[in-house]
Amino acid sequence: MTIFLSCALMSLKLWQLSDLAIPLMAMLLSQVLFIALFVKFLLFRVMGRNYEAAVMAAGTCGFGLGATPNAIANMSVMVERFGPAPTAFFVIPLIGALIVDFVNSSIVTVLLNLLA
Repeated sequence: MTIFLSCALMSLKLWQLSDLAIPLMAMLLSQVLFIALFVKFLLFRVMGRNYEAAVMAAGTCGFGLGATPNAIANMSVMVERFGPAPTAFFVIPLIGALIVDFVNSSIVTVLLNLLA
């Protein structure tokens, strides 16, 4: 697997991707804006506007902009810096690691069957 990734990355012709730089930046900025607004105005308030809600919001930011390891890293930094949040530390990784995989595969299967 490592050799395949190395070969694939070495064979990339980055100058051919330069036309996609502006659309990729626009998508990245819109994703960051959306997750920030979602976390600040919806998630943090719904979760109770307390410290555990802040830890879950940090995890959601990591998950929304990356993957489950990003969520765990964000939550770990919050817990190391400000103290433990036992309930919050299990919610986001559990959703990101387990539930999303099944839900995503189900949604993709249903949409492919509807659109095919």
